[in-house]
Amino acid sequence: MEKLKITGGQPLNGTISISGAKNAALPLLAATLLTDQPVTLGNVPALADIDSMVSLLTELGAEIEPVKTLSTMAHGPDIGRCYEITAATLSGSEATYDLVRKMRASVLVLGPLLARTGAARVSLPGGCAIGNRPVDLHVKGLAALGAEVTLAGGYIEARAPACGYLTGGRVVFPVVSVGATENIMMAATLARGQTTMVNAAREPEIVDLANCLRAMGAQISGDGTDTIIIDGVEQLHGCSHQVIADRIETGTFAIAAALTGGTVTLAGGRADLIETVIDLLRQAGVAIDVGHQGLTVSAPAGGLQGVDVMTEPYPGFPTDLQAQIMVLMAVANGAAMVTETIFENRFMHVPELARMGANINVHQSSAMVRGGPQLTGAQVMATDLRASVSLVLAGLVAGGETVVNRVYHLDRGYECLVEKLRAVGADIARHSGGDDADQGERVA
Repeated sequence: MEKLKITGGQPLNGTISISGAKNAALPLLAATLLTDQPVTLGNVPALADIDSMVSLLTELGAEIEPVKTLSTMAHGPDIGRCYEITAATLSGSEATYDLVRKMRASVLVLGPLLARTGAARVSLPGGCAIGNRPVDLHVKGLAALGAEVTLAGGYIEARAPACGYLTGGRVVFPVVSVGATENIMMAATLARGQTTMVNAAREPEIVDLANCLRAMGAQISGDGTDTIIIDGVEQLHGCSHQVIADRIETGTFAIAAALTGGTVTLAGGRADLIETVIDLLRQAGVAIDVGHQGLTVSAPAGGLQGVDVMTEPYPGFPTDLQAQIMVLMAVANGAAMVTETIFENRFMHVPELARMGANINVHQSSAMVRGGPQLTGAQVMATDLRASVSLVLAGLVAGGETVVNRVYHLDRGYECLVEKLRAVGADIARHSGGDDADQGERVA
């Protein structure tokens, strides 16, 4: 089993180019199933989750060809890929367990397959072990478009009504769900009539998907607000689209710069996608300068200050940065309350941070973090994607050596993480070997 070894205490200085957003690229890849014409997607990050989705599309009959492009990475290793995807003839409408179990986002093929072929059979998905994330919102949304949906034998089975196509309807989400919003939005593009989605997710990845669907001929308005309206069309066509910058990666590296006492320019990072994060970091004393090409983050000379944090749906503070900001609070002056409102089991990194000397007490959905002296290196075990990178950040600022096990989590969501950190001065390396008996199923 591979692991990362980190010797902390090195300030990060230099430039990191931000990759395309995984959480935008995955639904965009699924959306290519909606048309029989070629769709070209650029700035796709090279990640394990992307490879899983590409394998799933290939299994369904899509032809996927890498397209050579000049790298937009000005600093460090080459990043990003470009694919031409043509789903001219689908070989079936079933996404099997062997593929879907690796990644929760695989459920995003449900809506496109149903809308395109009139039927879909998709295995209940796997993904990060960070709490209960049911598919009932996807099921109820598709049912509102006339689909007959059942859960049987670990699969979601959906069929269009007897007329052979979905029909527009009113979909009211009881809680905000990014995945359900994406799935219903894609399905509704080919439904007959108008669909109104109420209490829809507002994330930038939703807007990016809507922009791509519009380029394919879809009629969508209201994306970026909580009410999205889609007027169905008979068919979609091909297009070219660039995946937006990864706002979670941008926030992660901004926190890394602030933690280590350095100055890092995040080339391609978009401040408009992380306004809440920038505001909170500035409250903690971090200097952030926003320019046309990205943003520059500098650690405060007088030390970091503890700031209370509450995760919320966009535009609130993202749950995917909760573990990382907790590390920042663990070395800040004073105390901070970190409250998680999105997932009920997303404090699994706390025991590992405690092994490194962090003073954190969890009570239900909140964690009281009391900033203290320097963290110390230790052997730690990653439990999910964002917990993994929080342990890397802790290792960058800790005294001595930190060993992070189960780094396969990181490969799901951070492109060239080690190479990018090394390019700005981090003492970090990937090593093979050791007992991998505890690795378990590669779904977390």
